[in-house]
Amino acid sequence: MGGKAMLHFQSVSWFKCFIFHQFVLLILLLSGLKESVSWDVHFSSSQESSISEMAAPPSSGIFYPIQISPSMIPPYPLQNESSSPMYPDFPPTYVPLLTGKCPVNFSAISSILTKTASDCSNMLAPIVANVICCPQFSSLLHIFQGFYSSSSDKLVVQTAVASDCFSDIVSILVSRGANITIPTLCSIKSSNLTGGSCPVNDVATFEKIVNTSKLLDLCGTIDPLKECCRPLCQPAISEAALRISGGQISIDENNYVVSQSSHIDVLNDCKGVVYSYISRKLSSDTADTAFRILSSCKVNKVCPLKFEQPVKVINACRNVAAPSPACCSLLNTYISGIQKQMLITNKQAIICATMFGSMLRKGGVMANVYDLCDIDLKDFSIQGRPLFFISFVASPFYIIIFQYLISIFSLSW
Repeated sequence: MGGKAMLHFQSVSWFKCFIFHQFVLLILLLSGLKESVSWDVHFSSSQESSISEMAAPPSSGIFYPIQISPSMIPPYPLQNESSSPMYPDFPPTYVPLLTGKCPVNFSAISSILTKTASDCSNMLAPIVANVICCPQFSSLLHIFQGFYSSSSDKLVVQTAVASDCFSDIVSILVSRGANITIPTLCSIKSSNLTGGSCPVNDVATFEKIVNTSKLLDLCGTIDPLKECCRPLCQPAISEAALRISGGQISIDENNYVVSQSSHIDVLNDCKGVVYSYISRKLSSDTADTAFRILSSCKVNKVCPLKFEQPVKVINACRNVAAPSPACCSLLNTYISGIQKQMLITNKQAIICATMFGSMLRKGGVMANVYDLCDIDLKDFSIQGRPLFFISFVASPFYIIIFQYLISIFSLSW
């Protein structure tokens, strides 16, 4: 069932994506028409124009475009009503109150902070945490760690100020419209900046142990297509982390770590140090691009959705050989529940569909219920729900949502 379903998914994916885009565009058009209202403007007697003041014919036969300054666009005149979707109300920004204990000029990395705040905006962060927000937040912390240490020989943030710096970063992001729960959503703490239990945290020792020329050559410019299939930078980072960890960890032929959990923690901490060194040597934009590509490769290797045991679906679909209303109803209800968890890419959807198909097969469902009940890749993610878009169309942020969702589809294949 899994092989046939995957062929079906791939053959219709482009068509479904096209229909999806057209549907969203239609909704946006209808939204614009809906919000177009006529206003009755009442003038006082002092504002009324006489006949002599009416527009006269132009003195020349040449007509030029009318230049209208943005300042001439009138404010929304109706009180107690939302603004027009053509002029959305973005989250108000403000000057954050910082601790004053983090010795960093944050204005030097302002562009990366703004990008992260946008990717983790207050309304969208819970939905796009897995595929957009958390990868960008992790990239920001790697870049900050390298920037913090750029004026010293260290590759980590001092433990004494790590908490304050982390707090300041979150405060700045929130002041620019980001969700305040980013650390919880992404399971990231201030200790991620300190190098943790990694025994190497200074540049001199790092460059003695690691082949830095090879590391920067492989990770300085990353091919987004080849890296996920035939990785070059990822093994280089793992090798560097293994070397500075003391070499107490072994890696098998499948690149899986073979060691105790404490040693795995050391390796992860040392990877953070390697990222810090890379960001120290590259520009912020180059490092951010590289880290995001590496994150996308990692994200698309697993299914982030949580599946409960589909007992009711198995019981209803175990002996079906043709479309069954009871089976399809329970199947659609189950999938509707899991698709609300988060936004995922099509590559993740393939893995999720395979995992769920395996669960059904183990339960005794031998028929291809995906075909029988017309289940497709889009059904495993929230972007496949038209009502999701309809509920947000009236929101002033619907344009941003649309751009985010288009970017998700660009990650898909």
